[in-house]
Amino acid sequence: MGNFPILTAVTFLPLAGAVLIMLVRAMTGGQDSDATGGEKSLVAGLIFSLATFLASLVMLMSFDMSAPGYQLVEEVSWFANIQYKMGVDGMSLLLILLTTFLTPISLIASMGSVKERLTEYTIAFLVLETFMIGVFCALDLVVFYVFFEAGLIPMFIIIGVWGGVDRIYASFKFFLYTLLGSLFMLAAVVFMYLQAGTSDIAVLETFAFAPEVQTWLWLAFFASFAVKLPMWPVHTWLPDAHVQAPTAGSVILAGILLKMGGYGFIRFSLPMFPDASELFQPMMFALSVIAIVYASLVAWRQTDMKKLIAYSSVAHMGFVTLGIFSFTEVGMQGAIFQMISHGLISGALFLIVGVVYDRMHTREIAAYGGLVHKMPVYATIFMLFSMANVGLPGTSGFVGEILTMAGAFQASTWAAAGAALGVIFSAVYMLTLYRRTVFGQITNPALESIKDVNTKELICLVPLVIGTILLGVAPNLIFTITRETSLRALQMITGG
Repeated sequence: MGNFPILTAVTFLPLAGAVLIMLVRAMTGGQDSDATGGEKSLVAGLIFSLATFLASLVMLMSFDMSAPGYQLVEEVSWFANIQYKMGVDGMSLLLILLTTFLTPISLIASMGSVKERLTEYTIAFLVLETFMIGVFCALDLVVFYVFFEAGLIPMFIIIGVWGGVDRIYASFKFFLYTLLGSLFMLAAVVFMYLQAGTSDIAVLETFAFAPEVQTWLWLAFFASFAVKLPMWPVHTWLPDAHVQAPTAGSVILAGILLKMGGYGFIRFSLPMFPDASELFQPMMFALSVIAIVYASLVAWRQTDMKKLIAYSSVAHMGFVTLGIFSFTEVGMQGAIFQMISHGLISGALFLIVGVVYDRMHTREIAAYGGLVHKMPVYATIFMLFSMANVGLPGTSGFVGEILTMAGAFQASTWAAAGAALGVIFSAVYMLTLYRRTVFGQITNPALESIKDVNTKELICLVPLVIGTILLGVAPNLIFTITRETSLRALQMITGG
């Protein structure tokens, strides 16, 4: 790519689209003249998000998968010793690709579903995309924090304006939980800058903080990442946020925003605070297993489809932390793979719920039953993602779970056994959901006229179907990209 700042282009292209849409809106009188105006804004936003996805593919082609360390680095002096510094490794590259892949799908899913303030809705999604990509590109701790916190604002607006009946409560709960956790991280960032004289992530990875200092810094970062992931017991904001968020908001929330917690543990907690990470390994194993088992049992008792999938996300993120803190290559690879896989599967499941919600305007499981008779294509796609969520071999869900458990087994037999119990429970709640909504006879007369998936919905779901199966049968597509990242993280934690 020469000297072309590809990371800056990928990061800020969606923001440029948002600014352009705002300018056009201002020149047309400051409001949509009719519904068509909002639809044009949504189409424009989709074009910019697709352009961002294509730009991220160019970034992928410029990436050397065999080279360790950060690549495509861009660095400009900002102020003091803080740099606008961007770069990627295998893990951040894949998370950027996942972000640019899910965003246009989310905007397509919104067509026809969101009917009010479409221009503002589109702008919020484009701004959110810029902040999410920035989180995964940032190689300066202050720049990372700015992107990390700024992402709260558009998601807060998306839930609070276009959400359900209790959207205000859910949006404020989401905002306050994540903001409070991040305030501890901010204090740690300031301390680290004063200690090291820089906020450069690459330098801080090799800076030797005293063991007792590491403990407090690790806990400060943990407060932020545990809420974002979310881990038990600070997970309670997630079900409310998912239930109230519009379908596309849930796709991005589960598919991307939750991954920032796992990304943070690998990028910051392990390399910068290795002694503290080893000290807190038993606690992380305990919290991970509790999350897997507890969230699975709670999911089984849900009556709302979205809330069930939300608790399922809590359980699956437990596998991520289990793999990360196993301190093994197989566990680390599995954790990164699980983040990518869960982004595809959970995003698809929320889209699947959105399909029937748009028709019936209810997410109550009891309102359905016998959908296979009227929606055979929908039932087939739903079955695939239900099996992927359970971890059926041949799907991406299997690869992430088996590797994280294999890594955990090398470090702790009881932790691996607890995670395996969670796999069994996941089969219980997903198969129960599928049986109650898809099989049986139609008992709700309103379902007699329900229509199968349409072209727009297939455009959203088919790429996710392909991705889930492709990664399930060819997981090396991910491992070849993330291997150097995993080895580098482990070398830092073990001092090798």
